[in-house]
Amino acid sequence: MLFSVVGLKAQVCTGSLGDPVINIDFGRGSSSFGPQLSGTLTNYTYVAGTPNDGQYTIAQSTNGMHNNPGNGWFQINNHTPNDPNGYMMVVNASTTPGIFYQSTISSNLCPGTTYEFAAWIINILNYSGNKPNVTFTIETTDGTVLKSYNTGDILETAQPTWKQYAMTFTTTSNAAIVLKMTNNGPGGVGNDIALDDITFRPCGPTVNPTINGVSSQLTYACEGDTKSFLLSANIGTGFNQLSYQWQQLSNGTWTDIAGATGSQYQVNFNNAAKNNYQYRLAVADGTNISSVNCRVVSPPITLSVISPTTVTSYPSNKVCLGQPISLKVEAGTSYLWTGPNNFTSTQQNPVINNASHSMEGTYTVVVSNEGGCKSTATTVVTVNDPPIANVTASANTICEGDQTTLTATGGTTYTWLPAEGLAATDIPNPTASPTETTTYQVTVANGACQTTLPITITVIKKVTASAGEDKRVLKDNPIQLDGKVTGPYTKYYWTPSDYLDDPNKLNPIATPPQDMVYTLHVENSGGCASSEDEVLVKVYENLHVPNTFSPNGDGQNDVWKITPLGPYPNVSIKVMNRSGETVYQATGNTAAPWDGKYKGKAVPLGVYYYVIQLEPELKAVSGWVMLVR
Repeated sequence: MLFSVVGLKAQVCTGSLGDPVINIDFGRGSSSFGPQLSGTLTNYTYVAGTPNDGQYTIAQSTNGMHNNPGNGWFQINNHTPNDPNGYMMVVNASTTPGIFYQSTISSNLCPGTTYEFAAWIINILNYSGNKPNVTFTIETTDGTVLKSYNTGDILETAQPTWKQYAMTFTTTSNAAIVLKMTNNGPGGVGNDIALDDITFRPCGPTVNPTINGVSSQLTYACEGDTKSFLLSANIGTGFNQLSYQWQQLSNGTWTDIAGATGSQYQVNFNNAAKNNYQYRLAVADGTNISSVNCRVVSPPITLSVISPTTVTSYPSNKVCLGQPISLKVEAGTSYLWTGPNNFTSTQQNPVINNASHSMEGTYTVVVSNEGGCKSTATTVVTVNDPPIANVTASANTICEGDQTTLTATGGTTYTWLPAEGLAATDIPNPTASPTETTTYQVTVANGACQTTLPITITVIKKVTASAGEDKRVLKDNPIQLDGKVTGPYTKYYWTPSDYLDDPNKLNPIATPPQDMVYTLHVENSGGCASSEDEVLVKVYENLHVPNTFSPNGDGQNDVWKITPLGPYPNVSIKVMNRSGETVYQATGNTAAPWDGKYKGKAVPLGVYYYVIQLEPELKAVSGWVMLVR
């Protein structure tokens, strides 16, 4: 059929395609830039570098070309998959629309055969500019148009995006054809593209493969199997007279299987070797099957011969009575477990709760992989009784600073927690010396099973008696003792009890006639050690302080004399008049008595006030004295 209308909407092949008859990927090389196009007509100028308006280059990438962010080109690599050294055509549009690529295709295309033409194009602008707009035209060498297709405006994208444009056309003869690409958009600001991977492929009816009558592209066999597979295909309409050729992939190349020219092909395995065996069906119209340029092919059919999954036989599985039994296997796609008590499961890792002795024995799992290949593994489950454990202490209550022996029984190994206060943590009978009341946990094990028991050791803290600081007091004057107790006491008392208002109080009132040492006794609870502390009450003689004297020189009561001062070497005496002015002051027990004078002059008659500080710890003595003449 001859297509001559320009601008028809692209018609991609809706059936099956053959291998590329023509594949233009612009080559590859070690240099960043490839040579200019040979045998291609173009009104663009080749440069081995960054192209400007009306120029093109053959390059591995656009790296370094117009690389202004937001006002230049995407930095991209060529489109050919897995080919970092491959080239692409990079076109900077001319200001005048025109043909930028024209090439004569002379690869013996079959007459009267439909082909799909396709090319990958990318708008390489990283900003909004003039839009590329390309028309693909396929003509005969005498200028007859077979098919034409316009891409419309190729818009910019946020990220560099290659897009494939394709159309189908039908040849009239086996003569060469001409491919033209015309850039319809204006150049200048934008309209820049990259082009790669131009292909021509036969297009025919759909060819959907079947395996043993089932639509499928993959099936499995197990290594060592002897079995057959019947390969076929469901073929759609489009060819007048179907002809067939089965192919096998060998060393990366599809090779015709001699004599396999029917619609079906049987593959026989005898002691199948592990490998992936791939086949496909090539279909053509009539005698065109003899030409690879005329065939369409099915998707590959893979017969995968695989080995059974390697499954490890697990060691014995020891569990404790009442605990869960966990079975597991680490490979495969389906599972069948069997075991004692008619146990079955299709889970990969089943769990059997509340283990009992009736569950002991051998468990077997049959593991299948994706190809149905089976392998077997076993594990032996033993259910152990937990230890009958006991824990005691030589004393559950101890005094602070004492120790007790903990004893656990019923197992073969023992673990104690916490470690604080223990002489050891891995023996059955450690010595414990906790400083605080502590609950210890002992884990008693007999191999696979264990039991944990607690035991609490109560610690009675020490008591401490404090009788307070030593006291000083004038004779016949009371003073309070400052007793204190810390810790769990049951009783306290003072000895001797003489001159105390209550010896069973912590702070009794003492009125001893002479120096006296008192002892505070504190008894601990639980029979633990008691405590005691002493305090000295030092008793000083009372003073005789005259309340009248007459310094008139008659030899009688002429001075104010305080007695006795001998026991008070640090005594301090001060006498003040009614206005608070000091008229007499003396220190030390040898100081002269007051003669009624101040600064060598007799003070007036009247009442004066005194303060006597005998010792720093003693209460000051104060009062008044009358001076007469």
